Amino acid sequence: MKIAEYIDVLETAGRALAVAAAEAGPDAEVPTCPGWRVRDLLRHTSMVHRWATDLVVEAHTTYRPDGGETTLDGDELLAFFREGHAALVAALRAAPESLECWTFLPAPSPLTFWARRQAHETTVHRADAESALTAGPGPVESSVAVDGIDELLLHFHGRDRSRVRTAGPRTLRVRATDTGEVWTVRLSATEPPRTERGDGATGAVDAELVGAADRLYLALWNRLPFDAMTFTGDEEIARVWRETSGV
Repeated sequence: MKIAEYIDVLETAGRALAVAAAEAGPDAEVPTCPGWRVRDLLRHTSMVHRWATDLVVEAHTTYRPDGGETTLDGDELLAFFREGHAALVAALRAAPESLECWTFLPAPSPLTFWARRQAHETTVHRADAESALTAGPGPVESSVAVDGIDELLLHFHGRDRSRVRTAGPRTLRVRATDTGEVWTVRLSATEPPRTERGDGATGAVDAELVGAADRLYLALWNRLPFDAMTFTGDEEIARVWRETSGV
């Protein structure tokens, strides 16, 4: 995906998040984030948006801590969220492609990194807000979902700090039925997951997760259970992922 596409995704997802939050109300429970209510979701996402905006606008080349979460509530909190989201979108659109600032995952450029990271941050939290409504999370465009699975499996869980470990060598295959993409995730007791992406992946695996790309995206981010799709094989892999894959 191109930088402009990521920013469009961020803009659309943030607006949809605000609409869902307004409909649900600040006290509504967020089923995809146990223990959270909509106000917690808005406070968290507002903090992340403002943190990213500061890093981009000020071009900080070293890590800077976030500014903490607001204590606002109700309509004031929703307005605060909208304001921060709009500022982030504007900052990314105004930033030069030559931007130099701190990042924490591999990317072609810092601007690509922040546009991508905030597009997925906000898309996942949009699903959280929508989970507070009767209809539940809406669909995610397949190209966005595939890109987000790449970010999660190849980058987040490619880091040594990933906590996903199995008792012994195990292999999970993730297969998107609508796009044809396949990810083969190799798990172990001592190493972080190692993921290979390839449309023609074959060979025996210990477990397989199969479904539409947007359902896989939400499941791998622990917003849907694996059994919401087709999961076959070693149930221990599903348990380990559910309990240790949070980032």
